[in-house]
Amino acid sequence: MTTTTAAPPDLDTRGVTVVSERAVRRIAARAAREVDGVAPEVEVSARVTGNSAVLRVRLPVRYPRPVARIADACRAHLIRRTGELSGLSVPRVDIEVSALPTGAADGRVR
Repeated sequence: MTTTTAAPPDLDTRGVTVVSERAVRRIAARAAREVDGVAPEVEVSARVTGNSAVLRVRLPVRYPRPVARIADACRAHLIRRTGELSGLSVPRVDIEVSALPTGAADGRVR
């Protein structure tokens, strides 16, 4: 019995992986929620072009956390984490702070 091995495929004949904008939105929203100080109501829109994605994020930052520091940390985390999970480069993340919810369960601030 003889064994034959197939030659590895040429780089020109390999397929292309396409990551949808919906998948990038979901990955980015989940990644934003991983940042301490971000409330769960994150909204993300994504535009995928080639092998890069541009993100627009509506970010609720828990009051009284430092808004600029949380936004900067979230931007850096989104660039790194979205790139890791999607394989796309993320050259730009636009963040709009959409709300400053309090951590109180009954909505009162003391």
